[in-house]
Amino acid sequence: MIDFSLTAEQQRYVDLAREFSTKEIAPVALAYDAAPVYPEAILKKARELGLLYTNIPEAYGGSGMDFVTHYLVTEALNYDCCAIGQMIGIAHLATGPVLIGGSEAQKQRFLQPMTAGHRSACFCLTEPGAGSDAAAMQTRIEKRGDKYLLNGAKCYITNGRDADLLVVFATIDPSKGTKGICCLAVPRTTPGIRVGRVEDKMGHRALVVSELFFDDVELTRDHLIGAEGQGFKLAMMALDRGRANIAAVCTAIAQRALDEAKRWANERVQFGQPVGQFQGVHFLLADMYQAVMAARALYLQVGWMLDQGRPCITEAAAAKCFASDAAMRVTTDAVQILGGSGYMKGAVVEKLMRDAKLTQIFEGTNQINRIVCGRGVLTGKNRLF
Repeated sequence: MIDFSLTAEQQRYVDLAREFSTKEIAPVALAYDAAPVYPEAILKKARELGLLYTNIPEAYGGSGMDFVTHYLVTEALNYDCCAIGQMIGIAHLATGPVLIGGSEAQKQRFLQPMTAGHRSACFCLTEPGAGSDAAAMQTRIEKRGDKYLLNGAKCYITNGRDADLLVVFATIDPSKGTKGICCLAVPRTTPGIRVGRVEDKMGHRALVVSELFFDDVELTRDHLIGAEGQGFKLAMMALDRGRANIAAVCTAIAQRALDEAKRWANERVQFGQPVGQFQGVHFLLADMYQAVMAARALYLQVGWMLDQGRPCITEAAAAKCFASDAAMRVTTDAVQILGGSGYMKGAVVEKLMRDAKLTQIFEGTNQINRIVCGRGVLTGKNRLF
């Protein structure tokens, strides 16, 4: 039987995350947006409360949450600032390949030192010439006896400047396309890693994004996650999880925008009555609420499928695509309801609208996600029951 109630443990985690967001993130969200800095103190507190490594099993220093619980907590942590919220949650995507394809020894070696700190990991896939087209990847690993040498450059890497663990994708044979891509777990302390430009972004400004350069980084077989040539598969499997995560982030953005619009509609008086009493505003609020409900239902479905061990490539792409489009639409409508007040710098909905835009671009543009989803519809069953 379908049941939307939360277990006692889930409710406890959601309440904890909401309280943390209210106390630690909300008071500084606009300040971090105006002058972005690394949210070090917030990350330390999140780790102390078990909110930093929620997806990682307890055996490796995480909180060991199931996927549904993790995504519920993700929505709660991203409500007041999705940039800071994603700095808290970046380990979900970045450590995915290690959790999926790593040996027990590799999980112990790479995850436990990371979870002992608060700087987490980063997912190093995108390059200047290889975004959606991963087969165009130029970062190389080359065998040198019993070792590998890693050389190349990555860009737009979330947490790339500060992460303790770098999960890097590189090709061992460009002629093989995606089948030549390998996945490597690289501790930050490994010689030859250099940080380039830290990006100044339109939104998600407290989300630290940078270039990374690898110059003759010497690695061993133990750093290779899975077999040679399995990197692309591991990246895509991690992105299934990550896309559901982004859907939860988008739901948080949209819910906050709806709440701000509702508050304004009840308080702002024009023509002798609150603007929320006008039918035109009713229609906007109704559409916004429907979008939030649907986005939440989609990420919960994908979380449930992951917890059941069911393939969800199509569903994850659909959830990310729909929820990010919904966040963009809902935040735009929130600005419209607030009018000039919503368009000004320092308004919460102005920030939310800028933040929403990036969700249509990262972890697969919505054009790519529509291709993934469309292919899945043509080739799969795509029925839950």
